[in-house]
Amino acid sequence: MAKTKTPVAQTERITLGNLEPVPGSRRRPVRLGMGEGSGTGQTATRGQKGQRSRSGDGKLVGFEGGQTPLIRRIPKRGFTNGLFKIEYQVIDLGTLDRVFKNKAEITIEDLRIHNLIKGRKPVKILADGELKRAIKVSAHGFSASAKEKIEKAGGKAEVVKAA
Repeated sequence: MAKTKTPVAQTERITLGNLEPVPGSRRRPVRLGMGEGSGTGQTATRGQKGQRSRSGDGKLVGFEGGQTPLIRRIPKRGFTNGLFKIEYQVIDLGTLDRVFKNKAEITIEDLRIHNLIKGRKPVKILADGELKRAIKVSAHGFSASAKEKIEKAGGKAEVVKAA
C-alpha cells in the first residue's frame, strides 16, 4: 500500500523541507528490465538484435547510419581566421575615468595593478562613458571614437606594440 502524505496546511510555511507535489500528480517511472513478470523484462524494450540493442551503442552527433553525413555532403564556403584572430581585453573610458581619478598617465601595468585586465592578451580602449579630464592612455588599440574622445578632452592616446 502506497503511503501518501497529506498536503501542507494553509497556515504552515512552505520550505524546501516540506515541498512536494500534489498526491496523484506524479506517476512512478517504468523500471525497465526488472524480470519477466514486469512486462519490460528480458530485452528491456530494446528489441531483439542490432546496434541499438547493445550496451555502449553511443554514436557521434550527426551519425546517419553509414550514409555520408550532411555536414560532409554540403560544400564549404568562406574563410575563418580563427587561429590568428586577435582577442582584446576591452576597457571603457568611463571605467578609466572612475578608477584613475587623480592620475594623468595610464599604462597597461596600471590597468593590471587595478585588476582591470588579466593575463597577457592585448588591451583595447572603447568609447563607452565620458572622459572629464585630460589623460595620457597607453594601450594596444583604441576604437576611433575613444581616440577622438581622449583627444577632445585634451589627452593623448598612445598605441603600444604587443609583446
